[in-house]
Amino acid sequence: MFLLQIQNPVSEEEIISRADSAKVAWQQFTEMMAADPGTALQNLGRQAVQFGLKVLVALLIYFVGAWLIRRVKKGLQRMFERRKTDKAMASFISSFVSIALTILLIIIVIGTLGVNTTSLAALLAAGGMAIGMALSGTLQNFAGGLMIMAFKPFKAGDYIEALGYAGVVTEVTIVGTHLTTLDNRKVILPNGALSNGNIVNYSSFPVRRIDLAVGVSYGTDAAACREKLLEIVREDERLLDASTPGAADPLIAVQKLDSSSVNLLIRVWVRGADYWSAFYSLNERIYTELPQAGIQFPFPQVDVHIRDGK
Repeated sequence: MFLLQIQNPVSEEEIISRADSAKVAWQQFTEMMAADPGTALQNLGRQAVQFGLKVLVALLIYFVGAWLIRRVKKGLQRMFERRKTDKAMASFISSFVSIALTILLIIIVIGTLGVNTTSLAALLAAGGMAIGMALSGTLQNFAGGLMIMAFKPFKAGDYIEALGYAGVVTEVTIVGTHLTTLDNRKVILPNGALSNGNIVNYSSFPVRRIDLAVGVSYGTDAAACREKLLEIVREDERLLDASTPGAADPLIAVQKLDSSSVNLLIRVWVRGADYWSAFYSLNERIYTELPQAGIQFPFPQVDVHIRDGK
């Protein structure tokens, strides 16, 4: 266990001194009001005008700074588009730059109002432990975002599965990764947990393999069944063969002799964008055309043998 000691840079004597100074200033003002109200009000008005000017300058700085921050973000977006930067990295950098510039702008505005930023920094340092504990999750997510940007396990547009969710990556911010699921839901995954968890990226390679298990009844001609399945496979133009890099010729083989069925394995390759359409189409054609060819699907059954008299 680490013992952290944070020493308050503003001593108790200094706080008491500042309070006494404020008290003395108020007493001087009341005495001046009693002795010479005109001069006292004139001084008060001058101070009010000076503070009002500071407020106006601070507002001007804020609005100009906010406009510049928006311009910087748009400039970054145009630069990323010209260089065709990955959208996930572009969104992460834009988010980080925007937050950093906004914090800097707030500090400048506070300093313009006459607030001692050194004292403000001292107060933040004094509460550093509490702030650090409160933001520990956010800092972990920020570090996770840096890890994702460095190792690039996915990019914008990839279909991934992680932390129990699956969807298309739309953007990566400094704290979370945004997914759009197949049923059009938006899911935000924390970068910290995402960078430390298992990620399945279905879009890493241009081709994917479809595995289908087809059960047929015992007594079915395996060769005839295999030929029929090959016919179905060859008629689908989306299915690839060994001539495509990363793919292989279709494979159909007896996989398992189950308790009530003979299971045949179908392995075919398709391009990533055609995976689901080819998957559903193959299932439908197998269900429709095998019975037409005299190949029956099995169903659970139990053979009961009855002896005479029993």
